[in-house]
Amino acid sequence: MSNKYNISLVTGDGIGPEISESAFSILQTINDDMGIRFEIKKLEAGDAVLKNIGEALPAEAFEAIKNSDACLKAPVGESAKDVIVYLRRMLDLYANIRPAKSYPNMPSLRDDVDLVIVRENTEDLYTGEEFDIGDAAVAFRIISEKASKRIANYAFTIASKRKMKKVTCVHKSNVMKKTDGLFASTCSKVANDFPDVKFEEMYVDACAMNLIRQPQLFDVIVTTNLFGDILSDESAQVVGGLGMAPAANIGDNFGLFEPVHGAAFDIAGKQIANPTSFILSIKMMLDWLGNKHNDQKCIEVGQKLESVVYDVVKNNIKTKDIGGDKTTMEFTKEIISRL
Repeated sequence: MSNKYNISLVTGDGIGPEISESAFSILQTINDDMGIRFEIKKLEAGDAVLKNIGEALPAEAFEAIKNSDACLKAPVGESAKDVIVYLRRMLDLYANIRPAKSYPNMPSLRDDVDLVIVRENTEDLYTGEEFDIGDAAVAFRIISEKASKRIANYAFTIASKRKMKKVTCVHKSNVMKKTDGLFASTCSKVANDFPDVKFEEMYVDACAMNLIRQPQLFDVIVTTNLFGDILSDESAQVVGGLGMAPAANIGDNFGLFEPVHGAAFDIAGKQIANPTSFILSIKMMLDWLGNKHNDQKCIEVGQKLESVVYDVVKNNIKTKDIGGDKTTMEFTKEIISRL
């Protein structure tokens, strides 16, 4: 008897509805043919909803997300702060996980990159605590030991299951001695609990340079919210662009999975958007559900989905935005036929 999962699917803005259609058809294929049951609830949130009803994330959509087993979220536009940032904080999704992996036939710098950025997701400058003093604007940067400890634990746990078994703690404690000093020392303490994982520290500017120069030497990077946001976009570009980059927002009890890229209003409705980032986010969701519910089938299907994506791009089947000739749905059908 297979488990049944209630999935909330936020269809978003811009190219969101198109890539949501792609994600929905893949979930339906898994549901029909691969022995995992999904109950999928489509929800609207973002700029269009804000314009229509005056709030970007209606209360009933929030409740539906909260009561689902996991959420898949397409990109939203200018209202991101009221949607994704709000969901991260309200559901305490403290770990932002962004893998960057080389795939064939991509405009990538190297073909041997396989790293994960683990970004603290609830603190730092992104709490939005800002105010004016005279003619100056001031922002609070909040870093706590509690949040630093749990994100470090998350990073080391991931690293302990990977081949290289290495964590790089990225900070700027030579300048921000209090905040980044606390983050760095907390990560260093957690490292003692994982003797089989190699541990190193790196300043954020050096890390930004080394992601271009020697990205293959990184395994798991753990860092603060703002640095993680910037470095993870950089690492995505190193392996061929944001269209290949999935992301997870994970807390102790809930997981939300989304493509890294934005709503790309300039190509919306043209069926040329690359849905891979969202498809790989489904893979991350299956991994998470499998681990949480001890469901080996989920993990197997996730691995199958990723290997199918690899196979498709290896055969140079791509959407127009990455040099191919397939529409969003044609590309999706190639994935489905191999699943």
